[in-house]
Amino acid sequence: MTVAYRRDPWSWLKSPAMALAAILLFFLIDGALGQALAHGVAEGDKGYIQETSGFLFWPFVYLGAKHMVTGYDHLLFLFGVIFFLYRMKDISIYVTLFAIGHSSTLLLGVLTDISVSSYLVDAIIGLSVVYKALDNLGAYQRWFGFQPSTKAATLIFGLFHGFGLATKLQDFQLSSDGLIGNLIAFNIGVEAGQLLALGAILIVMGFWRRTTGFWRHAYAANVVLMTLGFILAGYQLVGFFVT
Repeated sequence: MTVAYRRDPWSWLKSPAMALAAILLFFLIDGALGQALAHGVAEGDKGYIQETSGFLFWPFVYLGAKHMVTGYDHLLFLFGVIFFLYRMKDISIYVTLFAIGHSSTLLLGVLTDISVSSYLVDAIIGLSVVYKALDNLGAYQRWFGFQPSTKAATLIFGLFHGFGLATKLQDFQLSSDGLIGNLIAFNIGVEAGQLLALGAILIVMGFWRRTTGFWRHAYAANVVLMTLGFILAGYQLVGFFVT
C-alpha cells in the first residue's frame, strides 16, 4: 500500500519526538553494524553452538529468538512491510509469507551446505529494506507505471533473510547429532522472536497512527528507513571487499 504525500516531506524535523526517534534508531543500527560485519552471532553464542551435542530444544529456541529480536535488518524490513497495513488479516498474510521464506531457506541452506558469501546475502537483505521503503513511497508506480506484487516481494526477500542466517550458521561446526531437531528449534525461536518484535512494533505504530502527525511524518519515516537500508547494504559490501 502506498499513499500520496501532500505536505512538506521534511516537516518531521519540526517534531522533536520524530527527530529523536530517528537519531536513536540510527545509533541502534550503527551499534549493530559491528555485529553484522562479524556475521551477526555473538561470541558467547558461537562458542555454545560449537560445543553442544545432541538435541537441545530450549537453548536453540532461545538463540533463535535472540537473533530475531536483535536482528535489526529483519525488523526494519518487517517495519516497512506493515507500515501501511491496518487489518490483522493483511498483517498475518504478509508475516506468514515472510516466515515461509525465512524458514525454508534457513533449514535448506544449513542442511545442504550451500556456500555463498554471507556479506553478499546480508547486502541483499539491506537492499530489501530499501526496496520496501521505496515501495511505501510509491516510487515504482511513478518510475515504471505499475505496482510490483508486494506479496511476492515479501516471500522472495524472506528467502534471502533466511538464507542470510543459514550462511552464518554454516561458519560453525554444528554437531550432526540432533542437527535437524536443533535447526527446527532454532527456527521456532526465530519465529517466536519475530512475533514478539512485531507485537511491539504494532503497539508503537498503533499509537503513532492515532496522532495528527502520522501522515505528515510518514514520508520522512520511509526516507529514514531507505537510508538505513543503504547503510546496512554498504557496510556489508565494504566487509565483502576488505575481508
